[in-house]
Amino acid sequence: MNDELIIGMRCGAARAGVDAVLVNFRSGSMDILHATFTAFPTAIKKTLDQLFETGKRPSDNLANLLDENLGRFFARTAQNLVRETGMEMRDIQAIGSQGQKVWHQARGDTPLTMQLGKGELIARNTATTVVSDFHSADIRAGGQGAPLAPLLHRHLFQNETENRAVLKLGSIANLTMLPKGGRGITCFDCGPGNCLMDAWTRRHLHKDYDHHGLWAGKGAIDSGLLERLLDDPYFSLPAPKYTGPEYFNMNWFETNLADSDLATETVQTTLVELTALSVARGMQAFPLYDRLLVCGGGAKNTYLMRRISAALPDVIVEPTTRHGADPDWVEGLLIAWLARERLNGQVQDTQAITGASHPVMLGNIHNP
Repeated sequence: MNDELIIGMRCGAARAGVDAVLVNFRSGSMDILHATFTAFPTAIKKTLDQLFETGKRPSDNLANLLDENLGRFFARTAQNLVRETGMEMRDIQAIGSQGQKVWHQARGDTPLTMQLGKGELIARNTATTVVSDFHSADIRAGGQGAPLAPLLHRHLFQNETENRAVLKLGSIANLTMLPKGGRGITCFDCGPGNCLMDAWTRRHLHKDYDHHGLWAGKGAIDSGLLERLLDDPYFSLPAPKYTGPEYFNMNWFETNLADSDLATETVQTTLVELTALSVARGMQAFPLYDRLLVCGGGAKNTYLMRRISAALPDVIVEPTTRHGADPDWVEGLLIAWLARERLNGQVQDTQAITGASHPVMLGNIHNP
């Protein structure tokens, strides 16, 4: 069978840059041939940081400017990825681009998701078919538009004899429950993942993240602060549920922090515990699971992984690496897979995941 080469590009809510993977879909396999992370240019990064600090939907003018600038940046990222492999863009069948999410409001009178990085501009600049905007069709069908990762998780990690869960530790912590035999898949956001920890680190250490959780490991858990944080009504909502930095941001956190004079490292330690306990509580709402597979940037946070293991003493907690998938690139692989599914006209059943009323085709196709 011939090679089928598709690029998957995704941006996390951390707003650091774009992950890009070149995937070969051949003979039923999905092989990552090359993967890169490209940091945002300073101007884009600064604009995104300022936008997310407000916790508000961007103005139309700002959204349009970012849409254009991100589209050009994503096109260059795809071209550089292909160049590094010694190939040419004409060798690539398609590009899947998630875009940078700047707003997601799936409920209310006017549900809307904004994933910026103009797909038609990427297609024009790369002379390659692009699939983008994977969330809107689900929202139009009455779903929350996300999460979509479980669609791939069940292909990669489901097991006939073992109850498994997959934890994506990005800015938000997201759980996919994969009961053995494939019955009753469920997915939901259990709460903040790295977003609050990273924001606190940027404020006090002037670094993008707490490397391996070394800073958090120096502090102590403040039970009063932790209890206030966990009292938020979101943690008691039933699945499926979806959240993001629009909700769990520094404005939310500072309301709960109040006038505390806690040491900065103690706050960081407590934020780690918030993530660990919200994951554990999410897991405990279901029958006993045997194994928790962790992907996303948080899988590298050694201290956070230890705290999750401590909160789930009867569950094996391990990175997805041990099951053939690099934790850094699972999301990029998802976008490439979704693009291929859309180009093949495959309908996705997201009803049990997002609450959609019927199966839908995800993504818009832009031809060069």
